[in-house]
Amino acid sequence: MKIYIRHMVSQRCKMAVEQELKKIGLRYNSIDLGVVDLQEDLTKEQKDQLKLALYSKGLELIEDRKDIMVEQIRTAVIESVHNSDNEFDIPFSTYLSNKLNLNYTYLSNMFTKPEGITIAHFIIKHKIERVKELIQYNELSFSEIAFELHYSSIGHLSNQFKKMTGTTLTFYKTHGLKREINIENL
Repeated sequence: MKIYIRHMVSQRCKMAVEQELKKIGLRYNSIDLGVVDLQEDLTKEQKDQLKLALYSKGLELIEDRKDIMVEQIRTAVIESVHNSDNEFDIPFSTYLSNKLNLNYTYLSNMFTKPEGITIAHFIIKHKIERVKELIQYNELSFSEIAFELHYSSIGHLSNQFKKMTGTTLTFYKTHGLKREINIENL
């Protein structure tokens, strides 16, 4: 039995879910980003316990079919942006359709309504957040970052970054990190 969990986007979240499953005594085959493959079906009591435990960790058990599909789309985007090994020889729309075995137009409509943005815009937002992370690590040049995130050129990356953040890559590299640190220390 597969269950879907909203907001499970990091290794720390995954470990928290694993701890809660063990506390409740639920056995599982695997825990992936947003999905837990349980070895058996949940009883109503176990489901209620799990909901409460997840809620206390800032997570949510997803039960609505449409919400599950939206979370699967979100997860696919996040995995593709943060997994630099992904080489997209095909458009992301085709990749997503193949991954979820559904028509991209259907997926797009299903995602856009509750999220308030298109899948393409959601991808861009996550790519820009990833660019910020890579800039902060200070290990890659802008050209290498552009290549890593499958931008056609550094110019394309620069334009998209400026459009989304209101600042240039260079300005962000020299000033952005300091600004974020100052905000966190307030």
